[in-house]
Amino acid sequence: MPTQNKVKGILFILLGMAFFSIQDALIKFIYEDAALYELYFGRTFVALILLVAYLKLSKQKIILKTHYPLLTIFRVICFFFGFSFFYISLTYMSLAEANALFFSSPFFVSILATIFLKEKVGIRRWSAILLGFLGVYIVLNPNFNDFDYMKLAPVACALCYSISMTITKITSEKDNVYTQMIHLYLGALLISIVFFIFTGQGQFDNFSDPAFQFIFREWFTNPSYAWPFIVVMGCIGTFAFYFVFSAYSIASPSVVSLYEYSLIIWSILTGYILFNNTPTQRTLIGVAIIIGAGLYIYLREKTKDQLIATDIPSR
Repeated sequence: MPTQNKVKGILFILLGMAFFSIQDALIKFIYEDAALYELYFGRTFVALILLVAYLKLSKQKIILKTHYPLLTIFRVICFFFGFSFFYISLTYMSLAEANALFFSSPFFVSILATIFLKEKVGIRRWSAILLGFLGVYIVLNPNFNDFDYMKLAPVACALCYSISMTITKITSEKDNVYTQMIHLYLGALLISIVFFIFTGQGQFDNFSDPAFQFIFREWFTNPSYAWPFIVVMGCIGTFAFYFVFSAYSIASPSVVSLYEYSLIIWSILTGYILFNNTPTQRTLIGVAIIIGAGLYIYLREKTKDQLIATDIPSR
């Protein structure tokens, strides 16, 4: 691989992770002025338009047919509700904590790979997985006498995302990446519309908790303020995906995937600049353990020549 492509790939993955951190920050910034699935719908609609425009301009054929209809439906549902959990967590958790917990996904992917992909995971990687979950425990800092289970939302996101990515390992054999992205976008739009039909008038918004208000708030209560942010969010998310997929296409996944952990660093910086969130020492220790365990799993995958989680973008 040419050195120029390697450097360019690393630059692209760093930019992609930076854009994702900005997107997350925008969600955290406007969650009190929009409903969760209104935001999800708008962001996805903009992203779909930009993706279709890109495919048209690059004269690539838009393929909607999938060779794995049932797996595709299940993958779309897992991905949609996974990131619903993540966006909900941003209403009460710092960007750094949410993203650190999200990066427990390689541990889940490794576990799921042993079950569904028949990958062999040895004692060293099992030890790394356990160590990684120890890092998750440290970040969560649970008080079992009064534990707030809402703190597990990013971990639930990681689990749903891992299921989705495990399915992607199978569907990628015949469905191309753009077809799979369109499926995710169309599925998200359809599910969001269902939520609008049943909750869009705010008929279930009887909660005092900000997270549940975010879920069940009436749609379009402040469109002149919220929707410019939502449109920008959709554009930023599209650029993030563009940089990430470009990085994976021009450089070796074994190189660029390591730099996805920069998302945690970007989240710490963004959280500090925009929300004055400073990670605690305990959080930083937990983050270091999660990253260390994730990197070790990555190295073992490459040593054993098993492509479990490292050849697929994290978002």
